[in-house]
Amino acid sequence: MRFQLTAVATALLGSLAQSGAFVHAQNAGPEDAALVAGEHRAMVPHRLLALLHAPEVQHELKLSPGQVAKLERRFAQVDGPWFRNRIQPPEVQLPELDRLEAEMRTWLVKNFSFGQRRRLLQIEWQALGGRMLLRNDFARALELTPEQQQEFAAAAAKTDASLKELPQEEQPRAEAIAAAQRTENEAVNAILTEDQRQRFSEVVGKPFDVRKLTRAFPLAPELVPVATWYNSEPLTLASLRGKVTLVHFYAFQCSNCKANFAIYRRWHEQLAARGVVVIGIQTPETASERDPAAVEKAAKETQLEFPILLDAEAANWKAWGNTMWPTVYVVDKRGYLRHWWQGELNWQGATADKTIEQVVEAALAEPDPE
Repeated sequence: MRFQLTAVATALLGSLAQSGAFVHAQNAGPEDAALVAGEHRAMVPHRLLALLHAPEVQHELKLSPGQVAKLERRFAQVDGPWFRNRIQPPEVQLPELDRLEAEMRTWLVKNFSFGQRRRLLQIEWQALGGRMLLRNDFARALELTPEQQQEFAAAAAKTDASLKELPQEEQPRAEAIAAAQRTENEAVNAILTEDQRQRFSEVVGKPFDVRKLTRAFPLAPELVPVATWYNSEPLTLASLRGKVTLVHFYAFQCSNCKANFAIYRRWHEQLAARGVVVIGIQTPETASERDPAAVEKAAKETQLEFPILLDAEAANWKAWGNTMWPTVYVVDKRGYLRHWWQGELNWQGATADKTIEQVVEAALAEPDPE
């Protein structure tokens, strides 16, 4: 949910910094109390890691090239667990996200200035929309009462319940979501006192439009070395830096995978000259798909001439947290994930191939990494 922010004043920032609320939030370590009360955790999305990955946020924070380099080295450590965590059930997912964010906050204290951390916290609050009221650090900053938090939690619970029964049609679905957002925003205004409404925009800082972020996904997992490659010497994503890479998981006997083969061939034939590399990861679903000779024979018969690796032990499947044959991932020039699609690209009139091609075009237009 995106709360509509009003005009900005900066007078309160100094007193906010001195109040202790901001200092406590940004110095919180893994052992520190949760930023969100236990009964509210499922209502408040985790935004910190996604925001840190966005170039627009890095620019807003005025990070130096050295800070960006340090941040990317940190991403190399945290992004694998973060990405794989997406497939976990909530009872596993939420504690892991809490841990990853807490460790990142500890890292930020050592590597970002106080002003940078303060602005990042403001952007994080804004990214939560009205749900920021359920964050304890924001509640302290705006002096919310427990009763106000509980009142908003009840409104948020109604929103979540309404969104579980959305219409399938695109337009009615969008209208239902917009209506739920308006209702929740109205609840924020009704819950806050006049004094809190006047101070609200000062606390959250100047508006930052998180809807325009171009990148908010982790670094793609590095390819796990395997014994068998076809059509290529062994590759790594690190060696492909500067190129856009399309990584797809498949099994050669899978009918849904076969439905995508013509599109993979088209991408390889039409985009290779422009710096796009297609890589197939054959992860066996059946015993015969584990046979290197059978994999090679099938690739030749279906004219898959791009690099393919045989993921016989599913090491890459596990590293990527993959769950479905087929799945296609778009990796940009800097090694970041930009989009992925599970299943047939043209299933029942879908145009996922065109969407991916649009993402590829945007990624190709970006500057080459230094």
